Amino acid sequence: MTVAASPSPNAAPSRVRQFHALTKPRVVQLIVFCALIGMVLAVPGLPSWPEVRLALVACAGIWLVAGAAAAFNCLVEKGIDARMRRTAWRPTARGELGDRQTLLFSALLCAVGSAILYVWVNPLTMWLTFATFVGYAVIYTVILKPLTPQNIVIGGASGAMPPVLGWAAMTNDVGPEALILFLIIFLWTPPHFWALALYRVEDYRKSGLPMLPVTHGNEFTRLQVLLYTIILFAGCLMPFIYGMSSWLYLAAAVVLGLGFCGYAFRLWRDYSDALARRTFRFSLIHLSVLFAALLLDHYLM
Repeated sequence: MTVAASPSPNAAPSRVRQFHALTKPRVVQLIVFCALIGMVLAVPGLPSWPEVRLALVACAGIWLVAGAAAAFNCLVEKGIDARMRRTAWRPTARGELGDRQTLLFSALLCAVGSAILYVWVNPLTMWLTFATFVGYAVIYTVILKPLTPQNIVIGGASGAMPPVLGWAAMTNDVGPEALILFLIIFLWTPPHFWALALYRVEDYRKSGLPMLPVTHGNEFTRLQVLLYTIILFAGCLMPFIYGMSSWLYLAAAVVLGLGFCGYAFRLWRDYSDALARRTFRFSLIHLSVLFAALLLDHYLM
């Protein structure tokens, strides 16, 4: 029998941590970082205080809407999450947070974030961010992910939007530079996630999701990772070719691209779970350092 007791001093913080976990903080941090890159690159030279303030407000709005999408994803996939070791700890998968609580939390974050973007940034950024929410939470999570092994490729469009959102926040426009940043993340997403799926294949098989290693096998997936890293290498040269960056960025892009291709080639030729894990981790380093190089190039060159 369950006895109703007075809330302990730790009850509130525990509940706060559960809701915080729904927002997938590490993923959202990367999203906001990529959006910030778009904001910084959209402003020539050092930003003024009003531009800094605008960027901070935009980051807050984008963070809230991204957190809302993550929470909605946790709600839709709670059954799948419960069957996967990597995600079984999530509060929705463990039954610690109910459907109604999670849905209301997601709706609240989305509404507040959208209002911030509409009122204090610009309507274009709000609508683009809301479209990204729909693309990830509904089109990708509900429709694409359970239906096709190309879910990561098609759904990667939502994950590639943050720099576009950042650019739109500062310029009230979407320029070709923002689309180049979009292209880089779009091409980076498949090899990044497929490297993870290779060593987590049993989790995905149990979940019933048609991830590429499950539907087409290990060898075919490894070949796709290699091909995408080669295409990504070419895509990462676009900022230099278009004139967005100089030799500093180009050097970083070449070194990082060769490193990623090297991991992918070794993965294709001689697979091991440990190597797939290292490839996945390097993919995170690749994107973070690549965008950091864009920032340094923007200010130093």
